[in-house]
Amino acid sequence: MKLSPLVVGCLIGAALAVVVALFGFVRVSHTAVTPPAPVVTSSPAIAAPAKTNVQVFFVKGFVKELKPDGRTVVVAHEEIPNYMEKMTMPFKVRTTNELAGLGTNDQIHFRLNVAEFESWIDQVTKTGQTATPAADPKRKDFRLVREVEVLKIGDALPDYRFTNHLGQAIQTAQFKGQALALTFIFTRCPLVDFCPRMSLRFAQAIKQLKSTPNAPTNYHFLSLSFDVEYDTPLVLRNHANGIKAQHDTDLSHWDFATGALIDIDDITERFGLAFARDPGTVAFNHNMRTVVIDATGKVQSIFIGNEWKADALVAELLKAAQAK
Repeated sequence: MKLSPLVVGCLIGAALAVVVALFGFVRVSHTAVTPPAPVVTSSPAIAAPAKTNVQVFFVKGFVKELKPDGRTVVVAHEEIPNYMEKMTMPFKVRTTNELAGLGTNDQIHFRLNVAEFESWIDQVTKTGQTATPAADPKRKDFRLVREVEVLKIGDALPDYRFTNHLGQAIQTAQFKGQALALTFIFTRCPLVDFCPRMSLRFAQAIKQLKSTPNAPTNYHFLSLSFDVEYDTPLVLRNHANGIKAQHDTDLSHWDFATGALIDIDDITERFGLAFARDPGTVAFNHNMRTVVIDATGKVQSIFIGNEWKADALVAELLKAAQAK
């Protein structure tokens, strides 16, 4: 059968289109299945995000006080199971807007985050308001304590007698000739920003002193417990051993001690440290003081709170050890 030129032209055009399409398909398919370039094993790996070990607790309580710094709230909180007894504690926030609009006696709930060496709260929510707590009729308006003078820089430290974690009698007068760092703790203190941080700073300072070339060796550290009923020498010894293991530190220059309550009251009040148990609680509501006594037995410096660093303490101890 003879085909017309028009039909022949159409058939040739169609055949060409098929060929182009086939070659195009083959080209695209070939590109798609090209194997990936081999991995270069010498290239630096991308660092994985740092692992964090943060405990999280959800807490209820009411506001006792808002501190002027805008980042600290004092809360009378309920028991935190498996972590903290019912007590009154200051908590810090990382952003001030967490505390916006809060006032005294506001009922709140919040999330408590506890890392290895710090804690903070967030997700603070006001849930109501509580009445001002009535005074406890069984609570005395006074403590049995000596009338004492607050010590200032340059004042001599009186001689106090205590018992250390080894069950040995010690007295502050025996440390004359040495630089003495003194802080106040209780072993059941749960929050890492408070008593545990004081122990951490002492451990860091000891390591710095031992690693400093030509550093003096006439220094001593004393952690004094004001929980006189619970913190017996045995409890203090177990606590000291725990600190030694946790921070890999040397205890040859460090005592953990306690004494009669009247003596503990005396020395704490001289440096402006206050501690008290709220009714129905086990743990203490307390502030913090750390003191450096020079080698002549005089007050050289007083660290207030918990923001100071081990470097600052070491610097004071180096000076205190040289005092004549």
